[in-house]
This record gives sequence, C-alpha cells and structure tokens, in this order.
Amino acid sequence: MKIGIRTEDKSEWERRTPLTPEDMAALRADGLTLVVQTSPQRAFTDEEFSRAGIPLQADLADCDVILGLKEIPIDQLAPDKTYVFFSHVIKGQPYNMPMLKRLMTLGDTLIDYERIVDDQGRRLIAFGQYAGLAGMINGLWALGQRLDVEGVANPFSRLRQARTYATLAAAKASIARVAEDIMRQGILPAVHPLIVGFAGYGNVSRGAQEIFDLLPFEEIAPGSMARMAAKPTDRRDRLYKVVYQEKDLVRPRDPGTAFSLEDYYQYGKQKYAGAVSQELGLLTLLVNCIYWDERYPRLLNRTDCRALWADERTPRLRVVADISCDVGGALACTVQSSYPNRPLYVFDPESGRVTDGVRGHGPVVMAVEILPAELPRESSAYFSRLLTDYVPALAKLNHRTDLEHLDCPSEIKRAVILWQGRLTPGYCYLEGHIG
Repeated sequence: MKIGIRTEDKSEWERRTPLTPEDMAALRADGLTLVVQTSPQRAFTDEEFSRAGIPLQADLADCDVILGLKEIPIDQLAPDKTYVFFSHVIKGQPYNMPMLKRLMTLGDTLIDYERIVDDQGRRLIAFGQYAGLAGMINGLWALGQRLDVEGVANPFSRLRQARTYATLAAAKASIARVAEDIMRQGILPAVHPLIVGFAGYGNVSRGAQEIFDLLPFEEIAPGSMARMAAKPTDRRDRLYKVVYQEKDLVRPRDPGTAFSLEDYYQYGKQKYAGAVSQELGLLTLLVNCIYWDERYPRLLNRTDCRALWADERTPRLRVVADISCDVGGALACTVQSSYPNRPLYVFDPESGRVTDGVRGHGPVVMAVEILPAELPRESSAYFSRLLTDYVPALAKLNHRTDLEHLDCPSEIKRAVILWQGRLTPGYCYLEGHIG
C-alpha cells in the first residue's frame, strides 16, 4: 500500500513530522512506497525530502495509509483510508467526537500512536522524553521571568524559551552557564531553599530531570519540605529536587490500610485521597509529568489552590510547569492549554480567571500543548526512529479480513480504535461519548 506523510495544519507552531527524510529513504530502499505532502512550515524542508529521494505531493488522495501527528480537520478526511495519528479520543474527549464520528461514517480505520503499547501497557512510540526536555527548559525560564517581576535577582533570567534555541545542545549549554552562576554566587535568601518537585517518574519526568540535573542539586525525600523551609541550610550553592511516586502523592482513606500500587490503580479515589497539597505549596517549581484521569484524586484541587493563596498570601510556589498539559485534570490551576507564542499565564485561585504572562496573584502556569514541537527536528528524529520499525506492518494491513483474524503485530492491533469504520472491542465504550 502507498503511505503518505501529511503536513501538520492544526497549528502554525506544529513543525514536527512522524518520519524524517533519512528514515523514509531507508524504508523506500526496503521496497515500501512512501510520499510526503508538501509543507511550508515543517522543520525538515521539502528540499531535504527531495534530496533523500522522497516524492512530494500536494495532496495524499491516492495514499492508502496516511501518517500524521495531530488531529485531522473533518473536511480533510477521505473514505476508506487508514489514518495513524494522535487522535485524542480514548477518554471520550468531546472536542474530538465529531472527528471520530466522521471517520466512522467514511468507513476509515484509525490507529492511535498513544495505544501502541507492550504487554504491560507501556507506550512504545511517543514524544514524552522531548516534552519533558522542552517543558523543563520552559519551566526554568518561566521561574526566571516570575522572579524578575518580583524584583528577585536570579540566575534563570538568562534563559530563553525552548523554541528560541537552535538546538537542544544550545539550550543545555545555556543551562550549564546558569549552573556555574549558582555555584559561584548562590541562590538569594529570598528564594532559598529553591525546591523543584517532579510528579511522576516515567519518560516525561526523565526528560525533565535530564535538564534539571545539569544544575547543582541535592535530592531530598518527599515529606521533608516543611522541615527544610522552616530551617534552611546554609548551602545556597545548589537547588533541591524531590521526585514523587504514587505512594507519596496519596494516602489510603482507611488509616489502617497500607498503600498498595496495584490496589491504587484498581480503586483510585474510591480508596485513596490526595495527600500533598500543602506540601506542594512549599516547592518553588512544580513539574507535573503524570498521566491522570477521573479515577484518581487530583494533586491540587481548586480548594487547595484557594487555601494556598487565600487572603493575598503568597506561598513559595511560583511556577507550575504542567508538562502533561491535562486541562481540568490533576492540577486545578491548569484551566487552559497554551501555545508557544503565549506560553505562560497566571491563574487566580479565587476567581478562576487567567491572565497572560507572569504578573498577578497566583501561580504562573506553563501548559504548552505541543512542547516537543519546540524542539522539532530532534523530537521528530527520536519519534521517527521508534515508528520506523512498525511502518512495514502498517503497509501490509489486510483490509479484506476482520480485526480478529488480522495478521499484524499485537502492538498495532491494540492501537486500532476503528476498523473499517467500526469501533473495535477495546473501544466500544466510546459509543456512549459520540452521541
């Protein structure tokens, strides 16, 4: 079958591609038929694809399989195609149900990268690490911006937004210079101890910590912030880092019950309650890297936010870098996503309103929806390497059979949300969301 790579048109800031010219050339050398749609904004130019021997087309009407990244506009969907992209429908997201319904009407097959997982449910193709890398750069930059408006001299003022660096290496070099400043001049008493908390420990968190770990730091245990804030050490030549796992973020509702990860995943907020809202207020920067849905307690709900910032109080928490960008999810202050041209807003805990920028009463929120797009070439190359192994199987899908008898890797089969316009057994629950 003929495979086409579509141009991304959901946002002017989306410059990534699912396959790079180099990887597409290797796949063509193995006998696959691949083309790429022309694009004025892709980080890899049309000329780069041409030099690699990849044919360019204005549209993909003659392609059987279409690979993209973000959601496809309804009016651009065609019948009897296999679409592979991040569909954002598996939670029944209302804003994408019309797209899902249209795919069903057209008899299309939908495969979602997010659901290409191994037998343990771990994602195999994702941008998570690069979301973490870009998100942490932006989080430290946002902290510098906030401290600047507070009149607090700080070494983070020299940092820039991730998208303004030519390469990831250039961003890391800038952070290395910040590290030198901290070791030489120290953190001012006004923000000492400067504690950065990471919620989660997966790929996103590892990417964020890769950036943070370029700075001088000491790792401390969850639950130790109150003691440290009350009696700071004299060591101002470092930052402090705390990483939260599930057992640190919640507590059993029954005080006589011990925490069990398996039990928590099964019962969620039925048997567990959030346990760190007050402690989060003692952080300077909170980096959210966890997956969340309605089964689990929130890290920080609206009541928690009001309590932390009540009566014009200002907790130590200046910035929330919500790399997961889960609007209405784990953090009540993430009430909208943002884009690279307007990446920061201040959330007012009392009114619930937001103000662009870093001035105002409440936390600065960085919730850029497409963080890996701020490092477009490197994140695309990483994603492409992961995806390349599965492209031959996508080219060989036999649409003359039913899903049960489909001969393809189990990782791909698990990710089939629609097969020829019908919801597959694992996703029949979406019927209740489509309307």
